[in-house]
Amino acid sequence: MGISNAIVIGAGIGGLAASIALARRGVAVTVIEQATAIREVGAGLQISPNGLAVLRALGLSKRLAERGAVRGQAVVMRAYDNDKDVARLDLMRLPADQAYIFMHRADLVDVLARSAREHNVTFQMGTQVQSIIPGDTPQLTLTDNSRLRAELIVGADGIHSRARIALNGADNAFFTGQVAWRATVPNTVGHENVAMVTMGPARHLVSYPLRGGRLINLVAVEERSDWAEEGWNHPDDPANLRAAFAGFCGMAGDMINAVEAPTLWGLHRHPVAPVWQRGGVALLGDAAHPTLPFLAQGANMALEDAWVLADHVIKGGVAALPDYQSARVPRVKRVIKAAEGNAWRYHLRPGPVRFAAHTALRLGSRVAPMRMLGAFDWLYGVDVTAR
Repeated sequence: MGISNAIVIGAGIGGLAASIALARRGVAVTVIEQATAIREVGAGLQISPNGLAVLRALGLSKRLAERGAVRGQAVVMRAYDNDKDVARLDLMRLPADQAYIFMHRADLVDVLARSAREHNVTFQMGTQVQSIIPGDTPQLTLTDNSRLRAELIVGADGIHSRARIALNGADNAFFTGQVAWRATVPNTVGHENVAMVTMGPARHLVSYPLRGGRLINLVAVEERSDWAEEGWNHPDDPANLRAAFAGFCGMAGDMINAVEAPTLWGLHRHPVAPVWQRGGVALLGDAAHPTLPFLAQGANMALEDAWVLADHVIKGGVAALPDYQSARVPRVKRVIKAAEGNAWRYHLRPGPVRFAAHTALRLGSRVAPMRMLGAFDWLYGVDVTAR
């Protein structure tokens, strides 16, 4: 019923998780990656309980702790013009099996890559895919014109996915009018083990600790009309970041002033791919459903996709791929909608609307903290590995 071999395109979080989930159940997996080595790239990640459930099922809990994963204690919201909490969502009230962690992307990728190799996954590095042809035995052509075939080809190749194009053609992404700077700085400000959202007019700053609390990850989002290129690794002058967030005071201002080498990321909106699978080719993660970063679910959705995809094809072969898509589409669409809805809440300008919104958050977190936390049950409470 299942499959015996697979090719995974992309050695990111989703691709590596899928390769482990397949290989540990007997599938011979080859990972194709265009980079010549799995290097330390990117910045921080928030792994929420739903994503952590997949990592736990892959047997990686101990290694996450060894690599400095930080247990998140709360989500804190602050106004940009003072250092006082507007609201505090206590993550320690989550059930014991629903931990929330902060981790450097490079550390998580390294943990996943080591596990994949231990499960005899083969890596072809410095290899670029030119085209993909679905079929009874799907195949891909590399840029050197060589061809590879497998029973299953998994497109985990991100927002510029060749696999997505093979199944859907080009999509109509558009600039959202928002950009994000990413950076890490030393934790010299005593940042708690919390995800802090500092809210300002038409901009906000997200910060949380990494690597045992030694570093702080920063994501600074600004609304603006000037177009910016998509992708999270375009270097930018830190003076541009400081100018955009000049009014942020206290800890937020100190962290921004400490940034030395930010990258700039133009946030573009892509539609969810209409077709996730056909002819033995399947998509996961950003290749299927790029997600704006306002709910911290991009990596978590890729982890969920990886597990559900592997589970379906192990049990039912490529014939089960339509069920994989059916199982995932409603959930990722709900996550994407929720993420889009968060942006305006963070960007309120001073005035009656901001005052009312902040007052409601303040009262809710103090008077009914469990109700506020319970509003995320639909997201954090899902464990795709339990099905």
